[in-house]
Formats: sequence, C-alpha cells, structure tokens
Amino acid sequence: MREETGSNTINTMDSQATEPATTFSATVNDYSNIKMINADLLAEEACVGTHPDKADKAVVASPVGKTSRMVQNNGEYAVVASLAVDAAARNTLAAESTPRGRGEVDGVKAVLSMDAVVRVFCVHTKPNFSLPWQRKRQFSSSSSGFVIAGRRILTNAHSVDYHTQVKLKKRGSDTKYLATVLAIGTECDIAMLTVKDDEFWEGISPVEFGSLPALQDAVTVVGYPIGGDTISVTSGIVSRIEMLSYVHGASELLGLQTDAAINSGNSGGPAFNDKGHCVGIAFQSLKHEIADNIGYVIPTPVVMHFIQDYERNGEYTGFPTLGVDLQKMENPDLRMAMGMASDQKGVRVRRIEPTSPLSQVLKPSDVILSFDGIDVANDETVPFRHGERIGFSYLVSQKYTGENAVVKVLRDSEILEFNIKLATYKRLIPAHIKGRPPSYYIIAGFVFTMVSVPYLRSEYGKDYECDAPVKLLDKHLHAMAQSDDEELVVVSQVLVADINIGYENIVNTQVLAFNGKPVKNLKSLCNMVENCDDEFLKFELEYQQLVVLQTKTAKAATPDILTTHCIPSAMSGDLKT
Repeated sequence: MREETGSNTINTMDSQATEPATTFSATVNDYSNIKMINADLLAEEACVGTHPDKADKAVVASPVGKTSRMVQNNGEYAVVASLAVDAAARNTLAAESTPRGRGEVDGVKAVLSMDAVVRVFCVHTKPNFSLPWQRKRQFSSSSSGFVIAGRRILTNAHSVDYHTQVKLKKRGSDTKYLATVLAIGTECDIAMLTVKDDEFWEGISPVEFGSLPALQDAVTVVGYPIGGDTISVTSGIVSRIEMLSYVHGASELLGLQTDAAINSGNSGGPAFNDKGHCVGIAFQSLKHEIADNIGYVIPTPVVMHFIQDYERNGEYTGFPTLGVDLQKMENPDLRMAMGMASDQKGVRVRRIEPTSPLSQVLKPSDVILSFDGIDVANDETVPFRHGERIGFSYLVSQKYTGENAVVKVLRDSEILEFNIKLATYKRLIPAHIKGRPPSYYIIAGFVFTMVSVPYLRSEYGKDYECDAPVKLLDKHLHAMAQSDDEELVVVSQVLVADINIGYENIVNTQVLAFNGKPVKNLKSLCNMVENCDDEFLKFELEYQQLVVLQTKTAKAATPDILTTHCIPSAMSGDLKT
C-alpha cells in the first residue's frame, strides 16, 4: 500500500501481497574489530567481481573499500570481509571480527530484540469517496511491527488503515494470531495493537527504547520487506534529524533520516541502535528515482508521546498545534518596523486560525519571542542539541493536548505573556477523516458531500494539487474554518433523472446557501432540506449558479433514483442521528 504527497516523492513502506518479489541484500555493519587483510586487493576485486581463489563465487565489494557484508546464522551475525585472502587468513579474520565482550550481552539482546519483531497481515476495505455509499474492493498488505511492554505491539497507522482484519505472525512461527487495534495515531503514523491469545506472548521479550540518536550513529532496521518471507536486517547511519513531513498524517513532526535500506513491507519495523535498543519506527522513504538510500524513521520522542498519550487518556488525542501562520523576521527593516530592539529575536504572526486556542489571545503582527521560556530565532528555529537548531514547531509537538504553555510576544513595543491551553484546530478541508466512512446526502439525484483531501485524491488522482479546480485548491491551501463544525459542502455529482434535467453537468461545486440560509456543514444542509415546507428547494452554488426544484416532486423522486443506482439510503449513518 502506498501513500503519496502531492509532489509524489515520498512512499510509505507497506507491501501488498501481490507485489512482485525482488531480491534485497540484508546487511548489518560492525566495523569496530575488523582488520583489513590484503586491502590492496580490493581494487582488483571490485573490477573482477570474484575472489581470485574462488572464481565461481561473486563478491560484493564495499564502495569505500572497507568491510563487508553480514550473513545470518541461526539468528546471529558473523562478519565476512570482502577480501581475497587464503583460508587460514579468513578463519583468523572471522575469529577477530566477533566483538569481544559483547557476544554474551549485546549479541543476546540483539537476538531477543529481533524475536520481538512480528509480521503484520492486514485486510483493508477503504471507502469510495466518490461514491460514498460504497466501499472499494478489499485488498491485503503485509508490513512489520514489534512488541513493547504491556502486551502491546506497535506498527504504522497506514499499515492498518481502514482495516477489517489484522493478523500477526511471530518470527519462526507458522501460526497467525488475530490482533485487535487499540489506537491509531494518524498524524504520527503509529498504531497500537494487542493479541488476546496467551500463546502469542510465550517466549517474547518486549523491546527496550533508547534515547534519540546523534548524527552518524549506527542504526539497524529490522522487518519483513518484499523480497522474501523471513526477517530482514539492513543497516546504516543517522544522516539527518529535523522536523519532517509525515505523508500519511499530513503533519510535521520530528523525524530521522537514514541511509539504511527501507523497502515496501518495512513499515512499522523497529530501528535499533548498536546496544539493541529501539530508537524509532521505519515508515517512509524517498522515491528511488529522486534519490538513493533515503529512508525515514519515527524517532523515540514521537513514539513515546503516542504511547503516553494513550496511557493518559485511554485513547489517542493527537499532537497539539498553534494554528498560526508565521513570517520569518530576518530582514532588519522589518524588525525595526515591528518595534524590536537590536537584541530581540522572534517571528511575526501573519494570521491565526479562528478555531486555534491562540485566536483568543494573539493578534496579527504580534511577534512571538519565546515559547515556554525558550527563545525563538528570527529564522523560526529554536536550540535543539549542541551545535544544532530545529524548527519552532518542535517545541509545540513535545506538549500534550490540554497542557498549558507560556507564550511571550511583542505587541506595539510592549512585551506580553500569555498562558495558553494547547489543543488542535479544525481545518476547513481536513487531511484525513480518521478512519470514519465519508458523509453524504442525496436529494432528487443531487449528491452532496464534504470535501477532504482523500475526496480530492479520489476525484482527481494523486496529482490532485495540479488537477483539482482552482477554487477548491485555494480553499484547501488558504481558507480557514470559522468554527469547529464548519465544512466545505459540494455537489459531488448529479445522478441523472427527469427531475434534474438541465443540471447534469454540475460537478464538485460548493453549496453556499439553501433557501437564503448559509450552509455551515453537511448535517445542517440535510436538516434544512428534510424539514423544508417551502414550495421550492433553492440551492445557491458557487459561480452564481442557482438550482431550483419543487419540494414535493424532488422528495418523491428520490426513492426511485436510489433504487435505480442501488443506493441503500439517501444519507450516511452519521446524518441520521
């Protein structure tokens, strides 16, 4: 299963069972105790591609002329150097390659950690957003997961998105166990599962979480990618740590970039450090035609936020956001005009979402100087670790929904402090509907629905940001919801019948008002139409279009239209309550 951004450069890493098999090399590098014997022969090996003394066996030479590949032997790993040496030298090398003092500690821990990695089999049944009374044909996918404390399993949210059945298979087992989904964090792309069968938990030790790794730290990604049925191990280093766009959740959270191979099916698998501790969850990668060996990992701070959020509230409540658009203050004239002193730094508030908690205290052109006592720089960054800075939104993402934070702002050359309660805000066109079926209402063949990103993708494909109508895209990118229950309601299509002659070509056009009253959301439109006693139903649409239908004949024609198109109900279940 694949989720893509508008630019089509990021892939989430599930694999469908029907995908063709591809051979991938599983590598885990440990360079600490390897002695390079006859290193001068590497250049010859790289050209010839075989050992001089074993011409029938191909050699994989390291691109930097150093070590080697790892081969698995009963769950343990031995280093095999890609060098041309005689048999005695190879035996010596293999003996000296084993990390001393760690074989009985970290080696055992690594094996136990891999035993906690499971394969996730999911059957998905996604809604058809273009025909919201239907569901698409079900399909299967396989991905990875791992056991944590409390008889729970973590995997990716997109691995179990719109699931109808989830099963887990342990390493070395021939049995699949039914799993229950406890929580799905769409924004952070993490899901929590459990298994009721006690047999599943026998012989499994939960993984231990480690701290956020540093740049160039080694990471090992474990999972079940395409290319085989057994567990796969790939290795690399941490090449970047920054605020990252999460494709599935359309959010921005802390992320790790690694050069470890992350392929379809690796989704949900753990990334371990050299001590066998989990430092993140593999979840997406950059397309191979764009760049090579760029994979992304959800780091432990985000994972622990998800876990603790669930433990605190009994459900996933999400990551809070400020709901403001900010402008960098790097221009000195701009800072002077805002009344900032030479030693002051901050970012300007461009606009505020009306549904944001900050809408009650902040004003446009306020300058945010600090958040919870941490100064914000003119380039919208804050201190992160020694020698590193990170986006300002990182501070907000570390908080929990409902917590308080102190925001210091500069307004008209006066410094003010506000204690705000953090929450999420309502987007006019939501990025996802969190697993719910889409809402719809039908009258006289007119299909009304609310616009969401999945709806736009269903109507206009993965390039919807280029192909969707300009007005819809403008609202998607720039419009703000004025209240928590506001929705963008459109006429999705018109199911042709005698009652709607002349209106057949109306497609994806916003409904502004009904009988002179503004349409706030789909439920309000449904209630107004159902309770209408006027002679006519008058729908005021965008582009100054007007749809007029006789009330009695429109309502009388609806059942026959539903029967013709095999539609079970004139409205979705959520509108009936």
